[in-house]
Amino acid sequence: MILEIATLYVNASRQKKFEEDFSIARQYISSTKGFLSLALQKSIEQNNKYILLVEWEKIEDHLIGFRQSAIYTKWKELLHHYYDPFPVVEHYETVLEER
Repeated sequence: MILEIATLYVNASRQKKFEEDFSIARQYISSTKGFLSLALQKSIEQNNKYILLVEWEKIEDHLIGFRQSAIYTKWKELLHHYYDPFPVVEHYETVLEER
């Protein structure tokens, strides 16, 4: 399993609309082969900061299966104009986990 973490900064006056559009956009990413789960979290300390956590079976499911698809074009059209600056996206694999 791969965890994608994206740090998103959204203009403070557009957060409500961003959250509404994200609710629509999640259907695009969740329909991608290899998608496992998604969480969008909002910072308590910094009002315009969010993190997007997406679990994928393999990194290729995100970088090729999603990012090189027509579905990603729809995702971009709905969401990318909200970000300033553009998000930093990184991928992680579990080394140790305890629950």
